[in-house]
Amino acid sequence: MTPYDASPAQALSTESRSQPRLIDGFGRAVTYLRVSVTDRCDLRCTYCMAEHMTFLPKAEVLSLEELDRLSSAFVALGVRKLRLTGGEPLVRKGIMTLVERLSRHLATGALDELTLTTNGTQLAQHAADLARLGVRRVNVSLDTLKPELFRKLTRGGDLSKVLAGIDAALAVGIEVKINAVALKNDNAAELPALIQWAHGLGADMTLIETMPLGEIDEDRTAQYLSLKDVRRDLSSFWTLTDLAYATGGPARYVRVEETGGRLGLITPLSHNFCEACNRVRLTCTGTLHTCLGRDDASDLRAVIRAGADDAALDQAIFAAIGAKPEGHDFQIDGAGPAVARHMSTTGG
Repeated sequence: MTPYDASPAQALSTESRSQPRLIDGFGRAVTYLRVSVTDRCDLRCTYCMAEHMTFLPKAEVLSLEELDRLSSAFVALGVRKLRLTGGEPLVRKGIMTLVERLSRHLATGALDELTLTTNGTQLAQHAADLARLGVRRVNVSLDTLKPELFRKLTRGGDLSKVLAGIDAALAVGIEVKINAVALKNDNAAELPALIQWAHGLGADMTLIETMPLGEIDEDRTAQYLSLKDVRRDLSSFWTLTDLAYATGGPARYVRVEETGGRLGLITPLSHNFCEACNRVRLTCTGTLHTCLGRDDASDLRAVIRAGADDAALDQAIFAAIGAKPEGHDFQIDGAGPAVARHMSTTGG
């Protein structure tokens, strides 16, 4: 039991829970919440962070209780999927306590899925507990299988820790999806081998175009690789069959007939996915972003720290969802990031 189990906002019938209540101004139901639990990370990926990041002071970051309250409010309003992100979520002190609290929504049937996106470095030590608490799938960010290139891209990371984490998750029955950012100058030639390796593990693979979020130490224009071009190249030696499969996120999936595995393509630049967007992001400071590529923001931390009851919190959430924009306008044009905040702050 937690203080939010019996709150009026959550005392909903099974029938009312099954009906989306968060509908934006374009008729899209919001059923997916990505929650950043920290802006901190134990890696410094070159396309994600500046080398010398300034992280948030503790007072600005939501407590575990606040993360629970806000996440639970969204579940009560019809969110069916929660994804914990960061930074790196598994470096957050007390993270397993939060996972345990949120897992109660799986037990009641209010939530279909509780999952997380991780860089995998801490996964080996947490995999068994995650599985015990009902986490059935995780996304692991991994851009290369070459130890030296991994060390370069992450500014010092140890690939062996990530591989051990993936093995540990698979061993306890957690499905793994590998996410890789397509980088023209670094891993473009390695992508087929990375896909084959993931499919050999029985894992899905998703490729992601680099996104113009936050000031970093390199020019993203030089690294941008259109997944339209990648798909064309893969199709020259593999048979790619379009699938209707979806996980609730923005990826469009194909089956690679020769490997038997699924390949997802996330294309925020070459083909945006806004028309069916069902997700919003809550940062570790309690800021709600209803669009990854816009500077829209609703301060839910201020609402709850001002003493708002559940009804007032619900109204703040409804107002934010009602203002969700139709879409983003990401561009890779060398003119700087589309928004100033880093992906590590927004929530990956």
